[in-house]
Amino acid sequence: MPFTIKNFWAIYLQSAVYSIELRREINEGLNVVENWNSANSFIFYRKSREIATNRLSDQELAVLSLHILQISLVYINTLMIQQVLSQPEWKSLMKPEDLRALSPSIWGHVNPYGIFKLDMTKRLLIETVAA
Repeated sequence: MPFTIKNFWAIYLQSAVYSIELRREINEGLNVVENWNSANSFIFYRKSREIATNRLSDQELAVLSLHILQISLVYINTLMIQQVLSQPEWKSLMKPEDLRALSPSIWGHVNPYGIFKLDMTKRLLIETVAA
C-alpha cells in the first residue's frame, strides 16, 4: 500500500480506536493545548480577545506582542520552577508523576490588570540554578 495522507489517517484512527494508551495520550495533549489557549485568552484580553483590525501591520504587531508575552511567561515560570526544585526539601516531596506533570505554561499567578514598576537597573529576584 503506497503512503498517502489518507492511508496515514486511516491507520492512525484505527490505532486510536483499539489503543487505550494512545487515546489517553491524545486526551492529555488536548488538555495541554486547551490550557494554553486559555492562557492566551487571559493575557490577550484587549478588544474581546480578538484582533479587531483589518490592517495587516496591526494584526502582525498584535500576534508578535502575544508571542513575546507567551515566551516571557514561560521563561519566568521555568526559572521559578527551577528555583523551587533546587531546594532539596521541595524536590524530595515530588513523585515521578508530579515531575512529569510540571509545565511552565501556568498562568494563575499572573495579574494582567495590576500596576508594575519596571526598574531596568535591577534584576528579578530569581536565582540561577547551578547545573
